[in-house]
Amino acid sequence: MSSSYGQNLRLTIFGQSHSPAIGMTLEGIPAGEQIDFAALSRFLSRRAPGQNAWSTARKEPDVPEFVSGLVGDTTCGTPLTALIRNTDTRSKDYSALALTPRPGHADYTAAVKYGGHQDFAGGGHFSGRMTAPLCIAGGICLQLLEKEGIRVYSRIAAIGGIADEGELCASTAEKEFPTVSDVRGKAMREAIAAARAEGDSVGGIVECVLLGLPAGLGDPMFDGMENRIAQIVFGIPAVKGLEFGAGFALAALRGSESNDAFRVKDGKVVTETNRCGGILGGITDGMPLTFKVAFKPTPSIGQTQQTVNLSSMENTELAITGRHDPCIVPRAVPVVEAAAAIAVYDALLQRRKETR
Repeated sequence: MSSSYGQNLRLTIFGQSHSPAIGMTLEGIPAGEQIDFAALSRFLSRRAPGQNAWSTARKEPDVPEFVSGLVGDTTCGTPLTALIRNTDTRSKDYSALALTPRPGHADYTAAVKYGGHQDFAGGGHFSGRMTAPLCIAGGICLQLLEKEGIRVYSRIAAIGGIADEGELCASTAEKEFPTVSDVRGKAMREAIAAARAEGDSVGGIVECVLLGLPAGLGDPMFDGMENRIAQIVFGIPAVKGLEFGAGFALAALRGSESNDAFRVKDGKVVTETNRCGGILGGITDGMPLTFKVAFKPTPSIGQTQQTVNLSSMENTELAITGRHDPCIVPRAVPVVEAAAAIAVYDALLQRRKETR
């Protein structure tokens, strides 16, 4: 099913942007794992809306309500299900969209797919709102990976063509604006503000790195670590590009320049460089796993746009109302971490089965 992910860890996300609740069911978490709810709450707050000038004004507390899978704060082996109640919906803002699809959104393709029966309020199941339950599952997986000595860091690598500076080697989770360089972060915020003032939006890039991964995770062909991460990352709305390691830049190099030379350090095989992003043949090599995700500009903008009337089949104009992020990239940073953690924990469970 399109709303489910994973092989050993099975995640299913349900609900719509303006339905009474959204949520997730996570199967495969071993029994006896203690969940730190305070840490999970802090993680979810990084994605939550309505907290600053560069996010939507919609305010949702995003407090998960666990209805199965726990005894106290410890997993009991049954499917783990959590709900998030939607409390600040304004569905009337979307009343015109049944017939006039928003450019850049899934309104038109959803209407074709579901014959006009789709929930168009807030984007329905296509909304970025659905990343909240993804972050519940990812936040739990981050805690489980941390127990294994695996850390997941991410940052805003670029917004509106403005690139961050410095190396991502520590968490940006405690920063209000998650860049390595505060100077570049300030310039990015100014670019977001300028776009918002013009009724427009900007996109950007999120970089993610996983440290402490063992060699041997993943499989060749269709179950490689790139495949596993790509499948879940492309489930995040507005993602339009993904590259691992040096990515597309490798296409301009010779083999002598792109290859990562092997050597032995402290009794372990390592590579002198990491242009492959920690993955060879779909399998982790023990070096940091690195990737970047490109997000398109938020398609809901304040400017009048050209669209069509699906009833009369005539061209028309559309002025979008409602509350929207002028840039979704800052709130997408923890979502990328969540997706990476789910993919890697799923692969880690597979590796444990193989080595028993």
